Amino acid sequence: MRVLVTGAAGFIGHHVSARLLARGDAVIGVDNLDPSGDVALKQARLARLGTLPGASGFAFHPVDITDGPALRTLLEAAPPEAVVHLAARVGVRPSAGVTARDYVDSNVSGFLQVLEQAGASRVRHLVYASSSSVYGAGSAPPFQERAAADHPLSVYAATKRADELLAHAFSHLHGLPTSGLRFFTVYGPWGRPDMAPLRFLRALHEGTELALHDGGRMQRDFTHVEDVAEAVLRVLDRPPSGAPAYRVLNVGRGEPVPVREFLAVMERHLGTRAKVRSTPAQPGEMEATWADPSELERQTGFRPRISVEEGLAGLVAWFRQQAGV
Repeated sequence: MRVLVTGAAGFIGHHVSARLLARGDAVIGVDNLDPSGDVALKQARLARLGTLPGASGFAFHPVDITDGPALRTLLEAAPPEAVVHLAARVGVRPSAGVTARDYVDSNVSGFLQVLEQAGASRVRHLVYASSSSVYGAGSAPPFQERAAADHPLSVYAATKRADELLAHAFSHLHGLPTSGLRFFTVYGPWGRPDMAPLRFLRALHEGTELALHDGGRMQRDFTHVEDVAEAVLRVLDRPPSGAPAYRVLNVGRGEPVPVREFLAVMERHLGTRAKVRSTPAQPGEMEATWADPSELERQTGFRPRISVEEGLAGLVAWFRQQAGV
């Protein structure tokens, strides 16, 4: 089928696009190549997609999802049968110069444009990225989808929860089947340089000091990007039924790991010790994330399975190759 993938030059978007192409789907890739991120890395991901099996089925368009007319023109020219919406302003902690309005513009206003155009194109399924951060304060682990999720700790989390509510409204009013995926701490090759796994790897490789918030006591349900891409495709192929045709699903392993233990596995694979500086926990950070993936497994027959040990072995091998070590 023909699938629109927004954020195709991003971390998860790159892996999802590769999986879709490998199985013979056509991918309409959309990304605004936002200069606040690593543009060279985004371009490298796009270049790699052009070398993979099925690459002839990939078409890239430098479109911003907040530009409704441009998005409408693109979808009218090549109507997709399904949409995977991954474009977003990301990060619980804003980077320099990024405001709350930037999050709302990209994640709420932009998502509204995607909803409207997907509805107008009568796509058979819209799958979109939510986040484990929506659980916020007061959610009892392991986090289950039926939890209230109404006390976000960051603007980013609030925008992702707003997306879930907008999706519900569109599913109810327009019959648009939607599935929101609450991703839990995704890591792996071609990842974001600002996230902990690659920051840790660079510091270990270069022998520089790294800041470890709260001494690394925080726990995260680390989920490998290949498991995430598999979950996206499994969900995409199984639109929700009922009225409204709406759901949210956790995508996580269900095994929280202390950040310090995650770092220790990296140290072992690289054969070096980190120079650690403990810093206070950051505002907006949750103490622990812990998915209950049983609903994902019930609906798709799949749950993330790649262990931290296996996932980091592959990530370190990829990093060594990229760094020429």
